[in-house]
Amino acid sequence: MTHTGSCHCGQVSFEVEGELDKVYECNCSHCSRKGFLLWFVPREQFKLLKGADSLGTYTFNTHNIAHQFCKTCGTQPFAEGKARSGADMAMINARCLADVDLSSLTRVPVDGRSF
Repeated sequence: MTHTGSCHCGQVSFEVEGELDKVYECNCSHCSRKGFLLWFVPREQFKLLKGADSLGTYTFNTHNIAHQFCKTCGTQPFAEGKARSGADMAMINARCLADVDLSSLTRVPVDGRSF
């Protein structure tokens, strides 16, 4: 299934292919403050449709994940990084996806504070 998403102001939009059934709810200082519900997909399943010039990047801790945010509205719709296997991944903020019932998704807790 193809899902579409965007930042709040619409400067950044994207689509992602895959079956969305669970999201990860991390308790690290960054994810918990922003309320992220993350869906991990192989990078090739993610396509930025518009807004590359509108994106800024934030990294912290080990700097392994490039959190992308809209420079206009500040929304962080996705991030990019590598899985432990070395595969390129996209981490989608499910809260930025259109027409997704967040209450229907299984939330998997992640103890990011311990990383």
